[in-house]
Amino acid sequence: MKIKLSATLIAAALLFPFSLSAQSFSLRFSKSVSAESLDGRLLLVLSTDPSDEPRNQIDDTPRSQIVFGVTVDGWKPEASATVDASAWGYPIKSLKDVPEGEYFVQAVLNKYETFHRSDGKVVKLHMDQGEGQHWNSSPGNLYSKVVKVNVKKDGAPIEIVLTEVIPPIPAQKDTKYIRHIRIQSDVLTKFWGRPMFISAIVLVPEGFDAHPEARFPLIIFHDHFVSDFDNFRETPPDPDLKPDFSERFHLAGYNRIQQEEAYKFYQTWTGPKFPRVLIVKIQHANPYYDDSYAVNSANVGPYGDAIENELIPAIEKQFHGIGQGWARFVYGGSTGGWESLAVQVFYPDHYNGAFAACPDPIDFHAFTNIDLYKDRNVFYLEGAHKREEQPAMRDYLGHTFITTKEINGYELALGDHGRSGEQFDIWEAVYGPVGEDGYPKPVFDKVTGEIDHKVADYWHEHYDLEAILERNWATLGPKLVGKIHIYVGYEDTYFLNDAVYRMEDFLKSTKDPAYGGEVTYGPKAEHCWNGDPTQPNAYSRLHYNTQYMQKILDQIQKTAPKGADLTSWRY
Repeated sequence: MKIKLSATLIAAALLFPFSLSAQSFSLRFSKSVSAESLDGRLLLVLSTDPSDEPRNQIDDTPRSQIVFGVTVDGWKPEASATVDASAWGYPIKSLKDVPEGEYFVQAVLNKYETFHRSDGKVVKLHMDQGEGQHWNSSPGNLYSKVVKVNVKKDGAPIEIVLTEVIPPIPAQKDTKYIRHIRIQSDVLTKFWGRPMFISAIVLVPEGFDAHPEARFPLIIFHDHFVSDFDNFRETPPDPDLKPDFSERFHLAGYNRIQQEEAYKFYQTWTGPKFPRVLIVKIQHANPYYDDSYAVNSANVGPYGDAIENELIPAIEKQFHGIGQGWARFVYGGSTGGWESLAVQVFYPDHYNGAFAACPDPIDFHAFTNIDLYKDRNVFYLEGAHKREEQPAMRDYLGHTFITTKEINGYELALGDHGRSGEQFDIWEAVYGPVGEDGYPKPVFDKVTGEIDHKVADYWHEHYDLEAILERNWATLGPKLVGKIHIYVGYEDTYFLNDAVYRMEDFLKSTKDPAYGGEVTYGPKAEHCWNGDPTQPNAYSRLHYNTQYMQKILDQIQKTAPKGADLTSWRY
């Protein structure tokens, strides 16, 4: 068994020297859970909170407990792997800095698979198992039972044995309104060198089975990975539901509010006046993230072509879609907001309108609050004689939750070589070129924060949506008139409004043709405000599937070609 240290982690060790007297852990996995050698990211979690398993208490908020990670290659059954002060940790960088005392401890192995890609690169990555790239719940991952230990600076190594395997996730069943489709993608299978599948959850309209002659408009709701169609509930709220408290929205009983709004949507969806359309959520979790960003990528693969040319035609064939660009629309928020605008730009004839809420950075001059082209460092705002650490998350009052340096430290603990399954790593995987080692070439050093401007230039050429529009407006503009709609809060949690300001400046300057869409901001609204000025964000974010419907119907009425089917789906 070998434990590899990347160049990044070696550099980190030089920056953060450790004491040989620090507590260490000796981990092994039982033959009962695997008789084969395994590769993966070995994660050791320490918690002071007994309310849940430690593996469920790691995130990028101030509430997070402590995690340390090392990469293992060829880890044999019953062989020991050591996690000591050299392991990268978050939010405490090294075991040597963990305060002495009692902790609840648990270990997880996020298993890697070896891929022999069509570009000749061989990489080891975690293949999603239907959970949306969550290392703590991915079927097949190994984990230990929770043990209570006493951490001491000079204590003997503590032994942890991984004896459990996360079970498979049961397949979702079709209902009257919610259907499922899964296909093997030829282009993705070729790229990754093994069978690759993409799937979708389809919300069919009232009367779908009783009207086989009808042909329906198709709306893609881009989102992160979801196991089924959320925000749709066929029964009233559970009267026995114990109310929770949403720290994000400062609302008591937000879980009940979600159920109430989901039930209201069901009532609206099945009502006599609601338009009969198909709403689709795509499941395209991949070896890097819970979502592919719906575009072709040198690292993630040709997901754009797989979705547009394989999955969507299969959906429209099976569920009676009209199958023409004038009858397709797309909306979503955050990652889904970026995707909505991106697919409208990259496939302008495939869609008749994009409604992009709180999109991920659509201009890399404002990559959150960083200018990738002019700044030298993503971690610090630098001056002549000082530098200030940059925030990565805030609330609408400006309180910082985590800095850019810290969030990248979080990702380094979960995985090296861009394998954390988290936000900055997927941006580098989607937008960046392939590195010599086969993994995404970083746009910045995750330890020092220094920007590689040659990589940033690649991002600019291929995925900076504002730059692409500005560069190609003479040919793209005529295909996009009236199709671009962007919504964001002035106090977006991740500073995503900054890039929208820049995009708005360009769009308002367009002539021959003018863009003819809209850019709207929400006062005091954080992530992910999606355009409703009459509702607080806690409610409007639950209304995606009704919020843009009238705009979609108006666009269809204005742009449908002569002889288009405007009636079979309006029963």
